[in-house]
Amino acid sequence: MLFTHLFVTLAFAEVTVVRQSKQKKVFYFALYSLIRNFAARMCGHEPYMIDLLGLAQGHTLLSMRLDDAFFEAEDQTEILGGDVSVGLDIERCGEVFIVKSSAEGRVAVVCDLCLDAMEQPVASETTFSVRLGDEDDYSDDVVIVSRERAQIDMRWLLTEQIILALPIKHVHAPGKCNAAMTEKLMELSAARSSDEESEAL
Repeated sequence: MLFTHLFVTLAFAEVTVVRQSKQKKVFYFALYSLIRNFAARMCGHEPYMIDLLGLAQGHTLLSMRLDDAFFEAEDQTEILGGDVSVGLDIERCGEVFIVKSSAEGRVAVVCDLCLDAMEQPVASETTFSVRLGDEDDYSDDVVIVSRERAQIDMRWLLTEQIILALPIKHVHAPGKCNAAMTEKLMELSAARSSDEESEAL
């Protein structure tokens, strides 16, 4: 029951971050981060938490694995599961951290034609900076983490990186689609076309 309330509150905070003004965005992003950090500790997600002040000056290399359990636990519907290896090169210079993230592997997504699950290879590289500040905030390529917390949750950043690396259309290789479902969809499409032609007359 506790986790249910946490995830409902987390989803509300995530949606609200997008809709509110800049001042309210900062507040809800801070709330969002606090809830996610607590949920991460309670649900065993600490491998994806990085203690920024615990990093040495210069480069630190880290590796992570995103498996089925990782994607199932995230608040998203694009990816059904997968096995992705992630390498992080974090360069610390004072209170600024340059993060280079490379991800490679495979994920399961829904085929746009037959609606069955299909395997989609993914490979992505991205770079962003993390800075310590008075309060949590974010933009497209800069994440600000409060000095008081000084931890960054990599789960939502990695999930976003993988989703953005997916092609716009997800389609099985020729001949691999679910034949029964494909036939049914074709019948529905033909019936719809016939109805539209009748209405036009």
